Amino acid sequence: MRALYLTAGFVCIGLAVLGLMLPVLPATPFVLLAAACFARSSERFYSWLLNHRSFGPTVREWREHRSIPYRVKLSAIALMSLSLGVSIVFFVQDGWLQAALATFGVLLALWLYRVPSRDR
Repeated sequence: MRALYLTAGFVCIGLAVLGLMLPVLPATPFVLLAAACFARSSERFYSWLLNHRSFGPTVREWREHRSIPYRVKLSAIALMSLSLGVSIVFFVQDGWLQAALATFGVLLALWLYRVPSRDR
C-alpha cells in the first residue's frame, strides 16, 4: 500500500504542476491529495511538500485550519470559469452538454466559495 500511496502522490504532484500552467486543471486539489498520499507513505516527501515554497503554504493552511486562502480561491474560480466558458462556447456543440458543463461549473464555484478563508 505504501508504494501505491507514494506513486499516487507523485502523480498528483505532476498534475498539480500541469495545473499551474493550464487554466483547465486546478492545482490546489491535486496538491492536497498529494499531501494526503505522502502522509501515508513517506515522511520525507510529506515534509518536502509542507516546506515547498509554492505548495507548502496551501497545504499547511488546509492542514491546520481547513481553509483555502481567499486569493487562491478567487483565482481558482476565475480560471475555472474562463476555461469552462471557452469550452462551452468554442468546443462543445450539444446544447444539453453545454448546460451540464455550465451547471457543473456553477455548483463547483459555489462549493469552492463556501470553503472557509481565514484571511478574509
